[in-house]
Amino acid sequence: MREGALLEARGLTKLYGPHVGCADVSFDLFPGEVLAIVGESGSGKSTLLSVLSTEMEPSDGAVSYRMRDGAVESLFDLDEARRRVLMRTDWGFIRQDAAQGLRMRVSAGGNVGERLMAVGQRHYGKIRASAEDWLARVEIDVARIDDKPTTFSGGMRQRLQIARNLVTHPRLVLMDEPTSGLDVSVQARLLDLIRGLVAELGLAVIIVTHDLAVARLLSHRIMVMRHGRVIETGLTDQVLDDPHEPYTQLLVSSVLAA
Repeated sequence: MREGALLEARGLTKLYGPHVGCADVSFDLFPGEVLAIVGESGSGKSTLLSVLSTEMEPSDGAVSYRMRDGAVESLFDLDEARRRVLMRTDWGFIRQDAAQGLRMRVSAGGNVGERLMAVGQRHYGKIRASAEDWLARVEIDVARIDDKPTTFSGGMRQRLQIARNLVTHPRLVLMDEPTSGLDVSVQARLLDLIRGLVAELGLAVIIVTHDLAVARLLSHRIMVMRHGRVIETGLTDQVLDDPHEPYTQLLVSSVLAA
């Protein structure tokens, strides 16, 4: 693993019989770095994210992660209990459908508090105070702390999902199309919120998006995928301003023409 890297993926491949989900994907991710994975539907970006999150086992390849104590562990060599703890504490996952990332029958405060309990906090007053603080940070009225997410708008659910994931101060956050399906004005506010929190907390982020404007706004580096393979990678501005691959050029030109 490269010195200073937080996560290393090598040769990640996921096959579904003859169908390729993703193939031979390799990259490093460093603390504080935001990597965008872009491509059209069916490009393999969501499959890759599912493998990185350990929700899917790869057909081949490995993912290594540098723990808080400096030890480097292979994610797929961890037992299920250790992997689950890692995902609940040191990692976050902001899902496209907030209902999949929240407990919809639990209050807003309870959703945030659950993550704190996962890292050993038991004092009710302190947990509730932390939940109130994070609701305020993601621009949710603290008076709604006891309301359930079922009563929230789509944008509010996404902000609650962000609070739930960041309250434990994870070092790595995975994001799957976090603004997709939201009104343009809501998207803009949410992106501003995400960008501010990522910078403030020094998070490492892997974000999957089909929206190149989102990639440009949030990411330092970009990987372009097609048919399960990475076809171009580099600094975000360089790739989007001077794409080398014809497919990347087509993606960029389609945005400019829209």
